[in-house]
Order: sequence, then structure tokens, then C-alpha cells
Amino acid sequence: MLNLSLSVDGCDLRYADSGGDGVPVVFSHGAGADHVMFDAQRDHLRTLGYRVVTWDLRGHGLSRPAGAPFTAERATTDLLALVEHLRLDRPVLVGQSLGGNLSQALVRRHPELCRALVVIGSTWNTGPLSTGERLLLKVAAPSLSVIPAGRLPELMAGASAVTPAARADARRAFSQLTKGEFMEVWRATVGFLDPDPGYRTPVPLCLVRGDRDRTGNIATAMPRWAAAEGVEEIVVPGAGHIANQDAPEAVNAAVETFLRTSLQTRGTA
Repeated sequence: MLNLSLSVDGCDLRYADSGGDGVPVVFSHGAGADHVMFDAQRDHLRTLGYRVVTWDLRGHGLSRPAGAPFTAERATTDLLALVEHLRLDRPVLVGQSLGGNLSQALVRRHPELCRALVVIGSTWNTGPLSTGERLLLKVAAPSLSVIPAGRLPELMAGASAVTPAARADARRAFSQLTKGEFMEVWRATVGFLDPDPGYRTPVPLCLVRGDRDRTGNIATAMPRWAAAEGVEEIVVPGAGHIANQDAPEAVNAAVETFLRTSLQTRGTA
């Protein structure tokens, strides 16, 4: 339960903080979702002694009303404000989909504030875009706009998750946003993309995707990203876009292993 709030630019951002002196880990959810998507990861890491922070992005879940339009810049400002408000010492950022784009953006802008980055089911913000990928981005919003509002939660849930439980939670979360709000968030997600092929993530990086994720260009972009960064891409069998809900135990194990090895290597665990 998100029992704390931080007022930023007209919105009361709702969040939960497990507290303690463990390494802080901040989870940012995907477009149309909310903090619930990370329940399994929150509980797992908390038992391992990490300080876990979950939150609802502006206009999502309990962080309503949005107070101001949802943009990539505003979302980045919100996440930075939360990190600074809690005085987190170089947190690990974990983001799924939009949350992954957001977390990448904060690391790129303020690398000194972050300890490591975990991206689940998200495209590569700074990666090169082919002509086909640019066309896909251009037509995505118009394609979504013609879907009747009443059908959008079901269609998005079906496209995002594989297991019945994950699909049910995705329907619940998507139903909290109006179609107009969702379209606004979608446009903001695209706004995070800023090709810069020479950029390399300055902190330890973990890339996770489901082997059944067909969202956007993730299935092709993430392998290229992993190769460019020299890291191993973790592909979760039988999972879709929301791999952390389709296969929570597998994702928990992957994140735990990454944190243990990467943080010990740097002497920060």
C-alpha cells in the first residue's frame, strides 16, 4: 500500500518505502500500470535486506489527478524529486517498459546519483532507429487512437501479458486511465527515445525481457543494446511484455543475481 505522498507540480505522488539501511532500489512501472506490478519483486528484495521504494507515476494508480500533463520531462523530474526527497544514496533503478525508459533517462542525466540500472521489457532510449522502426513509432499513436475506449484495457492486457493473473492485473490497471490519459502517456514514452549510438550506460546494467514480448521493437532492440554494452541479455521463457508478472520467480532470481554480483564487484553491497 502506498501510504506516503510527495507533492510535485500539482500532483501528490504516492509511494511506499520499506526503510532500513540496505541498498535502496526504486521500482518504476510501465505505461498504464501501477506499483502493484512489482509486488513480487518488492517482497523478494525486502526479505534480502534491500530498502525498496515503489511508487505510482503521475496520473497512474493512486497518483491522481495528474495535476499537469504527463511528459517525458515531467516524469523524469518526478523520479528525481522522489529520490532526493527520500535522500536515497545512489539507488538501483528498476523500470519496466515506460519505467525502463524513465530510469534510463535519469541515469543518463544524473549518473552520479545512481548505483545500477535494471530494465525489464523496455526499448533502448539511445539506440539507433531504422526506417521501419521510425515508421512504426509514427503510426502507433494513430492506430491506438481508433481503438474504442471500452476495449482498450482488454486489448492492452492481452498484448502485454501471457498468464491469466498478469492479464487480469493489467486490465485492472489500464482501466484506471481514460483513453485520453493513456494516449498522453504513450506519446510521452516515445518522447524518451533520443538516438545516440555512442552512448554507454555508466553504471552496471541488467537487461530482461520475456521471450514472447512483441511490443514495439523490444525483441530486436534489446539484443542489440546488450551487444553494444557488452552485457548478457536475460530472456525469460514463457513470459510476455510484463515478464516480472508473467514469471515473477525467474525475474526475481535474475535481479537478485545481478544485484549480488554487480554490487559486490563495486564493493557496495
